[in-house]
Amino acid sequence: MMVERGRSLGWLADQVGITNVNLSKIKNNRVSAIRFSTLAAICDALECSPGDILEYEKDDAGADQ
Repeated sequence: MMVERGRSLGWLADQVGITNVNLSKIKNNRVSAIRFSTLAAICDALECSPGDILEYEKDDAGADQ
């Protein structure tokens, strides 16, 4: 979505009010949770909806063995 909007990681971090490092972790799926306020700020900055930037992946770690 950042590429589609012509926006850099640094620009988005400034708009959202978080560090480049933390935004990079979110971008690269290296976090286990994200605050709704952060998600809302990202969506506001990129003028998109959460479904445009999130993808659901089933966690098979808790599957019956």
